[in-house]
Amino acid sequence: MANTDYYDILGVSRGVGEEDIRKAFRKKAMEFHPDRNKSPDAEDKFKEINEAYQVLSDRNKRAQYDQFGKVGMGGNGNSGQPFDGFDGFGGFGDIFDSFFGDRTGQRQAQRGADLQHRVVLAFEESVFGADRELELTRLEDCGVCDGAGNEPGTSLDTCNTCKGHGQVRRAQRSVFGQFTQVTTCTSCQGRGKIIKTPCSNCRGGGKERKTRKISVSIPAGVEGGMQVRLSGEGDAGAEGGGTGNLYVYIDVQEHQFFDRDGSDLIYGLPINIAEAALGVNKAIPTLDGDDEDLKLPMGTQTGSEFRIKGKGVPHLHGNRRGDLRVMVNVRVPASLDDRQQELLKELAESFASSNGKSCKEESSEDDKGLFDKIKEKLS
Repeated sequence: MANTDYYDILGVSRGVGEEDIRKAFRKKAMEFHPDRNKSPDAEDKFKEINEAYQVLSDRNKRAQYDQFGKVGMGGNGNSGQPFDGFDGFGGFGDIFDSFFGDRTGQRQAQRGADLQHRVVLAFEESVFGADRELELTRLEDCGVCDGAGNEPGTSLDTCNTCKGHGQVRRAQRSVFGQFTQVTTCTSCQGRGKIIKTPCSNCRGGGKERKTRKISVSIPAGVEGGMQVRLSGEGDAGAEGGGTGNLYVYIDVQEHQFFDRDGSDLIYGLPINIAEAALGVNKAIPTLDGDDEDLKLPMGTQTGSEFRIKGKGVPHLHGNRRGDLRVMVNVRVPASLDDRQQELLKELAESFASSNGKSCKEESSEDDKGLFDKIKEKLS
């Protein structure tokens, strides 16, 4: 120990602040505390760690150490006197608890467990919302003893082991002296009271499982994978802890005609080549139940997109709705009869005969008549 630098013992550099020294001591103390580390040199290392901390955590002592080293400390960090916070070993618990918490051993309030339930919605329900009644089994306070655990009309006895404190203190000795360990009383499980006559319904547990029906409103605009939280609808807590939550996970069925992209609905509209070339009026179905008229211009191409405003999905956190996006797919016939082939050949020849001139200049009327023939034949 005599030739070991205090900063090296804590694993910090000389310029660090007080908080970094505190964190370093906490980490090292946890690692080499004799109750946790059973290696032969753990006790010696722990003494070194504490000695280093006693010096570096004190501004005056640290300044002397930085200037003169251990010589300035009278040969060691504490001039041969016991370290601050120690009374033999009895005071060690105060230092350790100041860093790692007061391990009182008392029972803590425990929040109830969260529950999960999965709901499958039709596509329309996810868009416009739905009300569902869920049936689930959850842990609740016993209806007979109101969660106390004892039979109504009987009293609770004070625990003889812990005298009602819920914790037991045990003095232990080591090479450093004596220290006190505090643990939860195993006789009363930290309650401080003993149930002499357990409740006939819950057998002293204070809880029972009950099946309940719970109504839940699924908001408009939800998507598959989302969850709806119902606060306080989970399992009951223990020792005065709060009730858990119920999480409803959403699955959405696919629709025959519509897909979804955020707040927009996607509808695929198939048209033939004559309709694409000449333009056409189409009735577009909506989830509202009515049709919307959509006029496709001449020369509509595959992949063209048209929007019908306000016919999409309601925004989850607002009053607006998305759009219905119509995606055009021009279908080329896989087979043609003789007349259809004749018409298309005539069309191809009319394009070739234009000889570089604009269709509007020379053959617009002929081409239009031909398209009308094709449209009539393919429709």
